[in-house]
Amino acid sequence: MIFDTAFIITALVTMFVVIDPIGIAPLFLALTRGMTPARRRRVAIRATGTAAIVLALFAFFGEALLGFVGISMAAFRIAGGILLFLTALDMLFERRTKRREDKTGDEHAEDPAIFPLAIPLIAGPGAIASVILLMGERPGIEGMITVLGITALTLVVLTLILMASSVLDRAIGKTGIDVITRILGMLLAALSVQFVLDGLAAFGFGPGLG
Repeated sequence: MIFDTAFIITALVTMFVVIDPIGIAPLFLALTRGMTPARRRRVAIRATGTAAIVLALFAFFGEALLGFVGISMAAFRIAGGILLFLTALDMLFERRTKRREDKTGDEHAEDPAIFPLAIPLIAGPGAIASVILLMGERPGIEGMITVLGITALTLVVLTLILMASSVLDRAIGKTGIDVITRILGMLLAALSVQFVLDGLAAFGFGPGLG
């Protein structure tokens, strides 16, 4: 079995850019604000583990999985955008923080591991579309091993970065987290709108921007 070096590089760059471990780290920090380092590590492992399962399912079954339940990739992108926008509002107006304070001591209160971290921030429409396209570009065992291996490597790097986020938390303090949370809330709101616009563009309602 001979692996295509050019395809490996393409897959590596694609998955790292789409999943964006560095970009997710500050969002993770804002979404897990107030959590202990131990709980942050558990959230990080649960989020990346869930994302790995989701991406593996789409790598194997691809669009057939969405088609089975009658959902297009464009509709999936729009739904993800709307859900992300609601999370962005929570970050901008500190509703997540207030709810967490009301549930102090509840280990499972406001756990962001599944949503929005695993889905749709890590295993979002972009990452799902990427694994489907990459698997289609190199069908067979070689392509499967390459795509799954590159995706796993990306998620391992992401896990390590997220687990080290508490160091950043201690470095910038509460005021810094407040500022970052607001800025990231705005950026997340813009990203969610972009998801919706791209989904609408796929239905012919206007040009996509990215």
